[in-house]
Amino acid sequence: MATVRANCVDCGDIEVGSAEVKVRVCVDDDQGSYVLRCPGCTMAVAKAAESHVVQLLVAAGSPLTMWWLPAELTEAHVGPPLTHDELLAFHQLLQGDDWFAQVASMVKG
Repeated sequence: MATVRANCVDCGDIEVGSAEVKVRVCVDDDQGSYVLRCPGCTMAVAKAAESHVVQLLVAAGSPLTMWWLPAELTEAHVGPPLTHDELLAFHQLLQGDDWFAQVASMVKG
């Protein structure tokens, strides 16, 4: 296992084992990133990573996860965005015991 050097916002320069660095690459846009836990403060450290950094980390033994952008990003959005008042009204609706029946009655079927 190789040693990976990184930087924690709170602790500064840190070193962890390559197996402790998790690498993620988005299949749709080929953007990479990595995340690790700082051994000093235990906070998560997440950084964007260019493809050569991804390749080095994976070659050093870091686990790689491939992921896809959510399909909802490609859906057509029709109508205006929700207003603050509409969101508040929906939140209040969800507080009642019969919220599901009320929402189901609003849906065109």
